[in-house]
Amino acid sequence: MTDLLTPEKLAPPGRRRERRAAELEARTRAVGAQLADISARPVSRVLKDLRTGRDGLLHDNAVARLDRDGPNVVAHERVPRWYVQLAKAFWNPFILVLAALAAVMYAQWLQVADTEPFDPKIPILGAMVLISGLLRFWQEYRSNSSAAALRALVTTTTAVQRRSGRTQAPATVEIPVADVVRGDVVKLAAGDLVPADLRLLSAKDLMVAQGALTGESLPVAKADTPARDHGGSADPVEADNLVLAGTSVTSGTATGVVVATGADTYFGSMAGSLAGARPETGFDVGVKKVSFLLIRFMLVMVPLVFALNGLTKGDWAEAVTFSVAVAVGLTPEMLPMVVTTNLARGAVAMARRKVVVKRLNAIQNLGAMDVLCTDKTGTLTEDRVVLHRCLDAYGRADGGGNGNGDGEVLEYAYLNSHFQTGLRNPMDQAVVARMHEAEEVVVDARFTLVDEVPFDFARRRMSVVLRRDGLDGPAGEHLMVTKGAVEEVLALCTHLADGGRRVPLTDALRRQVAGAAEGHNRQGLRVLAVATREFPAGGGATYDTTYDGTHGAAHGDTYGVADEAELTLRGFLAFLDPPKPDAAEALRALAGSGIAVKVVTGDNEAVAARVCAEVGIEAGTVVPGPYLDLLDEPDLAELVRTTTVFAKVNPVQKARIVRALQRAGHTVGFLGDGVNDAAALREADVGVSVDTAVDIAKESADIILLEKDLTVLGQGVRQGRRTFGNTIKYIKMTASSNFGNVFSVLAASAFIPFQPMLATQLLVQNLCYDISQLATPWDRMDEEYLRRPRAWDARGIGRFMLVLGPTSSVFDITTFLLMWHVFGADSEAHQALFQSGWFVEGLLTQTLVVHMLRTRRIPFVRSRATWPVLLMTALVMAFGIALPFSPLAPALGMQALPLGYFPWLAGTLLAYCLLTQGVKTWYIRRFNTWL
Repeated sequence: MTDLLTPEKLAPPGRRRERRAAELEARTRAVGAQLADISARPVSRVLKDLRTGRDGLLHDNAVARLDRDGPNVVAHERVPRWYVQLAKAFWNPFILVLAALAAVMYAQWLQVADTEPFDPKIPILGAMVLISGLLRFWQEYRSNSSAAALRALVTTTTAVQRRSGRTQAPATVEIPVADVVRGDVVKLAAGDLVPADLRLLSAKDLMVAQGALTGESLPVAKADTPARDHGGSADPVEADNLVLAGTSVTSGTATGVVVATGADTYFGSMAGSLAGARPETGFDVGVKKVSFLLIRFMLVMVPLVFALNGLTKGDWAEAVTFSVAVAVGLTPEMLPMVVTTNLARGAVAMARRKVVVKRLNAIQNLGAMDVLCTDKTGTLTEDRVVLHRCLDAYGRADGGGNGNGDGEVLEYAYLNSHFQTGLRNPMDQAVVARMHEAEEVVVDARFTLVDEVPFDFARRRMSVVLRRDGLDGPAGEHLMVTKGAVEEVLALCTHLADGGRRVPLTDALRRQVAGAAEGHNRQGLRVLAVATREFPAGGGATYDTTYDGTHGAAHGDTYGVADEAELTLRGFLAFLDPPKPDAAEALRALAGSGIAVKVVTGDNEAVAARVCAEVGIEAGTVVPGPYLDLLDEPDLAELVRTTTVFAKVNPVQKARIVRALQRAGHTVGFLGDGVNDAAALREADVGVSVDTAVDIAKESADIILLEKDLTVLGQGVRQGRRTFGNTIKYIKMTASSNFGNVFSVLAASAFIPFQPMLATQLLVQNLCYDISQLATPWDRMDEEYLRRPRAWDARGIGRFMLVLGPTSSVFDITTFLLMWHVFGADSEAHQALFQSGWFVEGLLTQTLVVHMLRTRRIPFVRSRATWPVLLMTALVMAFGIALPFSPLAPALGMQALPLGYFPWLAGTLLAYCLLTQGVKTWYIRRFNTWL
């Protein structure tokens, strides 16, 4: 199994999250037990309990029940009103700090409003707040509106049987699914979605796709038979006589009575617990930690600056103004804007790669993901059934002389699938698809359909009877071809085909043949048997509807169940859902990116193990879902650490697996598209679904793939890491520079009789530096950064600030000494020169450090920023140099600098770059990390 990379431990799921999970589990189990009880009751008792009949409800009764029980809709996540979304967009600690600082500035200005002009710093801060919040609001509001519009376009109806009066005959009417009530009699046909949980009253050749609930790729047969014993299981999916909401009919017809609607269905029991507040993800926890780390720094440093300035200068009012400016300088006020811009740009880039981002925060969670839990169907496999092998009666490849494994077994199977008149199931379609068009024409010319014995659930087989047209046998001879479950077909066989011979099927041979078929079943293949019987022309038998093993008199071209006897076993067909051609390569790419893939499927152990083997996953011991229910949380945590493949897993168990991985410190992604995946999608740090998924899965997901492809997901992971890298780059650069500035202010305030920089100058310098950072979302990340999962590390950010911040202070202090001793700015009369010199040096070093800190490599030589970053930083540096010479200088309390200052500035910048590169090299060696 791939070794898992463990990022910084994040907070484990809280009590509220555990309570919601327990509620989901209890409700799902309760509904399952209730449905299992209904499955076990006789039909007459079920109808009596529902106060209905086989003819359906009276129309007036149905209306009354709809008023009483409510519409047949499942609880889903409601999109908040626009004003709620707008308020949440501004609920960010940094935005709140900026708003508070703007309020303080405004209160200060009100005290001098009669004599002073309006403070321009207030609208600057206001603009920062508005842009950050509105950008986030617009992106998420647009995504939610698009999803709502798509849902509104879909209106589904279903056929129910109702009566307008007690003496009126029942009539079949189409009504909206939302109007279906308990006691309604629903008619189902191929292609129909099951509108509610139904107990079957009658069924003919009914096959139901339950993949949305179970994850199984093949449809299952259902029938109006008494419930079979499943070993005490209360899983209604296993009940033969129940069809559940969220599934669909692939073939056959049925009539069933509605036993549960809306939130009371098995589907609804899962969905009902998913509405409401989502659990905190790794992104939420990480942002919260980093935010409060920076706010704690501000709460410590600002009072120090205030006290030191007040005590040394004696002007407490000015000290307040200067402290507010320092607070603004310490606050990475552009962080919400940079984060949101990063995320929005990431969302646009991912959209080009067929990835739709519903929640912006999920992009960075995708980059931090180090474990991906995924279903196999449609992700590792093609989500279609193909005929994998044709086998003779001994389980050997049936070559039939053509060298490609397609011999007489395939020909007989094709005759059965091609000539049947019912709707072909996926396995029939796979058989037909295997034949070449030219062979189809030849086969069609040799046979004519006489009769068929349709599939039914009790027999689990179907037969067609064909007339030979004289091309390869006696003209007029009838050939019966039977295809179905191995046990049922083998029980009717008396001979087997061995080459060109017809050999009696002895008990020893029967055991050998059954063992060969079972061996392929254990390999994860779905195996069917093919057998034949020949009749003289008109050799069918009359028969009763119940087969008693006897043959009636010849009766023309009519055949029945009684004729499915004395068969000759021709061989077997082995089917599978084949692995995607690029699945193995995509998995290797994910492993190379530090992501461990765990397969969590509703299919059986053999199928799961086979698929994993074919795509290169070392499955090890496949753990079945029921085993998880026997484990407490510590044992489960140990199991998920060492297990790669989980099979026959239900929705509650999937969610438990996700939570157990999160407790171990992993950032977990979950890829799924069914109802059974919704709980796990919601619990995961990043839930990924596809556009063809059921609605509840798409609502629970954070990211939707337009193609169910791990390669597309891998590209999204790289984009997530690039987005996260640029965000963390801004935080570390800004936090360390701002901390260095304040450290320098503290040092200067202690020894200089005037303020080293005016509050307005400090805010302008901070604004210029922030503008230089606006291009950060367009920067590139080094390739080695993208190879590993990236998670928030508040401790690392604090350490980075403490080490790199004072580095810039070294050169701030040398600039103080330069201005004081070389240029004579050593009194209040010359403070404008002092402040101008430090303003330019501080702004240029802050801006230049962008290039020093953005990469662990040597800047400009081994790693160069993108042109937007180069352009923006160059413009800001040019503006900083020109500002003391501009008409704005007097208003800002600045003055022109002497030309002799600039050689010293160049030397300072060069020394600063060399020192920073040296500190960076030491830091990387010491802590084995950079960004």
